[in-house]
Amino acid sequence: MIKFLDLKAINLKYEVEISNCFTRVLQSGWFLMGKELSQFEKEFAEFIGVKHCIGVANGLDALILIIRAYKEMGIINDGDEIIVPSNTYIATILAITHNNLIPVLVEPNIETFNIDCKKIEERITKKTKAIMPVHLFGRMVEMDTVTYIAQKYNLKVIEDSAQAHGAIYKNKKAGSWGDASGFSFYPGKNLGALGDGGAITTNDDTLAKICRALGNYGSEKKYENSYKGVNSRLDEIQAAILSVKLSHLDEDNQKRRNIAKYYLENIKNPKIELPKNTNSDLAHVWHLFVIKTQKRDALRKYFTEKEIETLIHYPIPPHKQACYKTDFELSCFPITEGMAKEVLSLPISPILQQSEIDAIVNTLNSF
Repeated sequence: MIKFLDLKAINLKYEVEISNCFTRVLQSGWFLMGKELSQFEKEFAEFIGVKHCIGVANGLDALILIIRAYKEMGIINDGDEIIVPSNTYIATILAITHNNLIPVLVEPNIETFNIDCKKIEERITKKTKAIMPVHLFGRMVEMDTVTYIAQKYNLKVIEDSAQAHGAIYKNKKAGSWGDASGFSFYPGKNLGALGDGGAITTNDDTLAKICRALGNYGSEKKYENSYKGVNSRLDEIQAAILSVKLSHLDEDNQKRRNIAKYYLENIKNPKIELPKNTNSDLAHVWHLFVIKTQKRDALRKYFTEKEIETLIHYPIPPHKQACYKTDFELSCFPITEGMAKEVLSLPISPILQQSEIDAIVNTLNSF
């Protein structure tokens, strides 16, 4: 069986370094908000190219806390609107509604899967306060266009970089283009922890200070609470492990690019629509390699028969989820809905062997 993502094998590559992390943290006797977290935050901020990184419990919390901080700053208020792609994982939308704000959905570009920048302006109203682009599957949004629109209408830009660790657009990394960005370190991400984890990146000193306090019960000083905060902190063990894996991230991302290049050059089945990768300004990190076909379910069954695991990202769009039934009852997003019926994600990871890659390509070509 070729697994979609073999997390055991991925992490065993760094077994000695990770084991040293456990020993070092255990012997330190300090498990939260210590030297390991400070070190990782410094390293990740430098990697992204920003002043501040704040470790939090997960990627959803990162986005929630950014918006919450803007509310504390008086920049965003209950009932305001945030522009967001309709084609995304539900966490992006949840971050908005958890803050009593209104998500305004914009259809994706059919070739990139990302928000269609040409459709953003028509959705802006007097209540719009931010744009939340999602760098889906590891490909960055055309951020120069997004930031131009944001500046034109005096809007904040909050990047959802949960799938784009190390992705680059015009010499700037995901997480450094916007006013703030949220990252996830879920184990399956390009930079994954051994559990949940997340981070906020920003160059805004005030925003960083408030986000850090909000994630620590609203406290900047022990037993003094400036805000009605939450408990959302990246622990010392996860921070130490992420520091190890961060040092290998560029190498691992390049392995993903090499596999993607091989797929693009060798998959020849006319029934399969391959992802487009023609823009030289986009340094895709291929968190997912997503194909499209009108015969998706039959193809997935065929892969299963050949003992190759595939996944669907995502079979039900956010606006079609039961929890948002009343919010988007009259909404129709045909491009997003069409993608949900046709997309299929192939295995892609730094530990995939050439024999496995060939088996995946041959299976697709023989379908």
